[in-house]
Amino acid sequence: MKTTSYYPVLMTRDVAATAAFYITHFRFEALFASDWYVHLQSRDDARVALAVLDGQHSTIPADRRGGVSGLLLNFEVEDVDQVYGDIRAAGLPILKEICDEDFGQRHFITVDPNGVLIDIIRPIPPSAAFAAHYDASALPT
Repeated sequence: MKTTSYYPVLMTRDVAATAAFYITHFRFEALFASDWYVHLQSRDDARVALAVLDGQHSTIPADRRGGVSGLLLNFEVEDVDQVYGDIRAAGLPILKEICDEDFGQRHFITVDPNGVLIDIIRPIPPSAAFAAHYDASALPT
């Protein structure tokens, strides 16, 4: 199988509000918008996409309809401290304060209107103990 695209689709009860959240706070734009589905693309990188779907829509098998749960979205950014300041200033909840992790991330966690956790990350060099777990090509510099 040759994959030509990959993006998460968030099932929600409020498509418009969820799409507006990602457009407002995470620099997405709508490439397709209807009352039941919105396809979002990053304004900064065309390879970064996210979709929002009415969780009750007939395209979803009846026994799987509902809302998203148990999901954590990771957004790697160039300046995590700037994004942290922007998110705080916007009044969004901070569930994990910004910090450096030994495994190689400076990050914080917020949440979208559906309860989806959003981890904002800047890769940093890991501690020596964690560096041994990385493939050399994946080590942040």
